[in-house]
Amino acid sequence: MYRPKLLQVGVIVWLASELMFFSGLFAAYFSIRSATVHNWPPQGDTLDVPPVLVATILLVLSSFTMQYGVVRAIRGSRWGFIGWLAMTFVLGGLFEGMQISDYLGRPFAISTDAYGSLFYTLTGFHFLHVAGGLVGMIIVAVRVLRTPRFGHRTMPAIEMLSYYWHFVDVVWVAMFLAIFILK
Repeated sequence: MYRPKLLQVGVIVWLASELMFFSGLFAAYFSIRSATVHNWPPQGDTLDVPPVLVATILLVLSSFTMQYGVVRAIRGSRWGFIGWLAMTFVLGGLFEGMQISDYLGRPFAISTDAYGSLFYTLTGFHFLHVAGGLVGMIIVAVRVLRTPRFGHRTMPAIEMLSYYWHFVDVVWVAMFLAIFILK
């Protein structure tokens, strides 16, 4: 009989709590948006979609590179995993850099209006989650490089990191659609 490892159960429960957290943020966003009688976003709170679309594509690509890394780890290739993980890290770092650039170019602030507050709260929490994933990648990479026996002992951490990274990507796609595409 298969019994999931405690790490797997813990990560899945934690991701479920994260899903509830982001669901609450989305609920606040859509509630305030529906109660607003003015245009959404308010006049002057412009969104420059093309650079954010490029950042979104980079983040979605990072999900594929993460999964390629997991496949390489399953096949026992330490350096294959590290290579794909490094590519994932670079794509995630580029996403974060583009988000910082996007923040610096915005004509509104978190204190401008309800829209600005919601925009920066949603995207800011996501930014922190991506940063946490990047830190997780460093920790897992160091662990993989230090262990003398790469394989079954490192796979749970690799798989859980990939679960987290895919979760962060899916949340961003939903956020991108809600904030930048839905009118």
